[in-house]
Amino acid sequence: MSMGKRFTAEFFGTFWLVFGGCGSAVIAAGYPDLGIGFAGVALAFGLTVVTMAYAVGHISGGHFNPAVTVGLCAGGRFPAKDVLPYIIAQVIGGIAAGAVLYLIASGKPGFDASAGFASNGYGAHSPSAVNGIGGYSMQAAIAAELVLTAFFLIVIHGATDKRAPSGFGPLAIGLALTLIHLISIPITNTSVNPARSTGVAIFQGSWALEQLWLFWLIPLIGGIVGGLIYRHLLASND
Repeated sequence: MSMGKRFTAEFFGTFWLVFGGCGSAVIAAGYPDLGIGFAGVALAFGLTVVTMAYAVGHISGGHFNPAVTVGLCAGGRFPAKDVLPYIIAQVIGGIAAGAVLYLIASGKPGFDASAGFASNGYGAHSPSAVNGIGGYSMQAAIAAELVLTAFFLIVIHGATDKRAPSGFGPLAIGLALTLIHLISIPITNTSVNPARSTGVAIFQGSWALEQLWLFWLIPLIGGIVGGLIYRHLLASND
């Protein structure tokens, strides 16, 4: 498959992940009395991965996440020369989704992206903070994002291993992402994906950009850790 088609698949896959997941959080999570809540947002993120993994995974591998790309490279499943093009496609897709979501959300009176716009944060900007007090600390955010991204990569490697049941990889990966969100939305609003974080932080425009470094650095490290764990401790030697 040509790099152009793979680039395009990663763009659309990441667009759908950010638009569907963050869109559910911005538009539907707290809708007056019938909002979908944290559980609904978690499911939305999982569904975006399942649907696009089946739709375009056969074209690009269905990464949709720089941490996944780097983790698969560390796990020996993806060539290093293709890492940067994939990350560029993913980030562009995430930003494009953020722009479309902003256009839609701003069509409702009273909308204010600076209030959060589904951005990731810690401390005063953790979803658990009340009036800037009582949110999960930076250390808690680092631990959560590191562990959850590492396990996400272990699931991805295992679900796509040649020894795994054929055809079920996207389901396992989507359910893993749902579980990750169920655990960590109250902590950081769940990143485990630098492209997802970047796509909305740009439009939040202030504290989300200031804290964005954590949601790049830690998921990338977590992805590498997960890839290395699977490669050296769990992969078949055949």
